[in-house]
Amino acid sequence: MASSSASPSVSAPGSKEPSRAPTPANAPVEKLPDDSSKLKTFLGILRRFIGVSDLAAIRFSLPAQLLEPTPNLEYWNYLDRPETFISIGDSDEPLGRMLGTLRFWFTKDLKYVKGKPVKPYNSTLGEFFRCNWQIEDTSPPLKHTSNSAPSSGAASTSGDKFVKISYLTEQTSHHPPVSAFYIDCPEKGISARGFDQISAKFTGTSIRVIAGAHNLGIFITLQKRDNEEYQLTHPAAYLGGLLRGSLSVSVADSCFVTCAKSKIKVILEYLEEGWLGRSQNKVLGVIFTYDPDNDTKTKIKEVPEKDVLGRVEGCWQDKVYYTLGSQPFAKNSEKNLLIDLNPLYPVPKLIPPIEEQLPNESRKFWESVTSAIVNKQYGLATTLKQEIEEKQRAKAAERKAENKDWQPRFFTGALTPVGKPDLTQDGEEALQGLHEGRWTLAENKENGAF
Repeated sequence: MASSSASPSVSAPGSKEPSRAPTPANAPVEKLPDDSSKLKTFLGILRRFIGVSDLAAIRFSLPAQLLEPTPNLEYWNYLDRPETFISIGDSDEPLGRMLGTLRFWFTKDLKYVKGKPVKPYNSTLGEFFRCNWQIEDTSPPLKHTSNSAPSSGAASTSGDKFVKISYLTEQTSHHPPVSAFYIDCPEKGISARGFDQISAKFTGTSIRVIAGAHNLGIFITLQKRDNEEYQLTHPAAYLGGLLRGSLSVSVADSCFVTCAKSKIKVILEYLEEGWLGRSQNKVLGVIFTYDPDNDTKTKIKEVPEKDVLGRVEGCWQDKVYYTLGSQPFAKNSEKNLLIDLNPLYPVPKLIPPIEEQLPNESRKFWESVTSAIVNKQYGLATTLKQEIEEKQRAKAAERKAENKDWQPRFFTGALTPVGKPDLTQDGEEALQGLHEGRWTLAENKENGAF
């Protein structure tokens, strides 16, 4: 699912990351409303927007007691399990690499499986976040032919090798709300980039979230595989349970993973929840050869049997399996486990110390609001959040009066190149600093929200 600075997201179990800031002021401690009260308040706010074509473009403000005390840019990163990301290029065979890409796909939003729907802070213009992961390269190899052992890099099975993955993201546009991200692991020769933007509509019973016009998915490049590139598009998702008082996330749409160089494509179909006995959160998929210059097949039933390399089936909140060859999944006697999500939880990040962060860096920027929420000072938190929002509006008015366009610091454009953001020199230097464990950055020449 596409990440968003305006849509509800999901809380994950507690991590080992640095503690939050101390209480900013002697404001009264308030009782946290229960989930039912919070939901009624949220629903009351949403009802004002029935029929609005895009909730994400409105950027409406929520009271602090409804928010998760986490910046949106920190929360969304697609690397809940970074070991699955770095193993994508391990296989010597194109089909093995596509299977590795699918394994990553089903772990990228582990928060949805392990947590409950919540709402982080809306990102502000020019806000950025950076972090590392230091993880063992332990993802097991995936069998890719029916008569041979799996092909994979030895590092992925050794269990004694640590690899660093670096992540940089920046809110590049406010209208529409768009952020750019870049993921890099030089040691394994793999990187990923993209724009995050969503469009959301409230129907009265649920919120439908789809990728925005500038969000063309996640683009993964394997430098050690002749710069093989994979495009992973996002399916529509639904936040339901608003009326029954129990929020849930469901997916009922199709999405695609394509690699033009290897001419392999995957269609994944997420099935809507049913009533009597029908499996919930089920996903079906087909892996097949395709013509990148004539890419017309969008449904599993449209794929000729002669082109099928394998099939995928399972529950995206539980276990997902794959079979090899064109035989229907149910009739294939050899079903291979692609991923078991049950024992997996999001992996903690390595984040710069707060004293080494810039004023527009997510943790530092939201420090006072986060502290107030953590200390149950919701009135103070709401006031502080409103002050931030007002300053951002004032800065936008100043730029408009001066006929100035906002220029991101770390990425070359607010919305372009289409789908695939490029790093500026500052972005390259910030990423290099992350690789080397250096946190120090020069102050911004201009800030978008203060």
